[in-house]
Amino acid sequence: MDSTAIDRFDTSRFEASRNRLASLAYRLLGSAADAEDAVQDAFLHWQAADRQLIKVPEAWLTKVATNLCLDRLRSAQARRERTAGAWLPEPLLDGDPMLGPADTYEQRETVSLAVLTLMERLSPLERAVYILREAFSYSHAEIAEILDINESASQQHLHRARRHITTARRGAGELDPASARRIVEEFLAAASSGRVERLVAMLTDDATAISDGAGLTKKLLRYDTPERIAAIARAGFTSTPAKQRLAGGVSAVHFALVNGAPAVLFVPGGKVVGAVTFDMAGGKIATVRGIAAPARLVRLTDAWRQHEPDAPLITEW
Repeated sequence: MDSTAIDRFDTSRFEASRNRLASLAYRLLGSAADAEDAVQDAFLHWQAADRQLIKVPEAWLTKVATNLCLDRLRSAQARRERTAGAWLPEPLLDGDPMLGPADTYEQRETVSLAVLTLMERLSPLERAVYILREAFSYSHAEIAEILDINESASQQHLHRARRHITTARRGAGELDPASARRIVEEFLAAASSGRVERLVAMLTDDATAISDGAGLTKKLLRYDTPERIAAIARAGFTSTPAKQRLAGGVSAVHFALVNGAPAVLFVPGGKVVGAVTFDMAGGKIATVRGIAAPARLVRLTDAWRQHEPDAPLITEW
């Protein structure tokens, strides 16, 4: 086999792992753009390596990609961005290959916006062990090899990560999509018509709302009482000429599933300019996230343009 054929063969071996590596990197970094960069860096490492000495490419690439992601998480820039209070996970439309694997509830949970946010409180190693075990079913022996730790340390990291996430996610569970849509439609109808009392009744007592302020603020905006959330929802879902100018035109408002959670998307002319996601607990809304920073919506917009949406919940916003 000549050198060109070998390069093609080796590139095809990498491409066979690309989606899996991207899914791993997205879970570790919470950003599709950063995940794509990490996968590209892994490809450069693959090209530079003596590939004839690599017996199990999948294992080698997993180790390289994981450690590239850990380097990013530990970098001074990442620490500044994530501790400054302006970080939110990048939302992805359900069906995006970066959300896989998604066969089990545990795998789907690892890409929920709720868990991606909670994982910010874990150490990079705890996060990596949790993802490798829960989402990709690696054994502790394999995780130890990937992270250059011993099996006992892997088990301890997993125990701490599970305890933290399970405690914070108590009361959450999978929601039937039809029920989720009904709740979101009712919330949207109440917000659009200004029925604040109904909005409050749909929220848990400890509900929270978080907004990135369309990327115009240095810190996330947070609201921590049902009454404040209801007031913000009423204002946010009321259309005005100023909002239409900011959005780039009149938007259609669509229901969608984003990272496994119900959401509404604001879409003028095929471009997603805002996403509002909902976490449920006990049949009520526990968390509302408003994401409108353009950089966080690039991949979601690309996926939406290839998507066949249902009829909009609101045709002109």
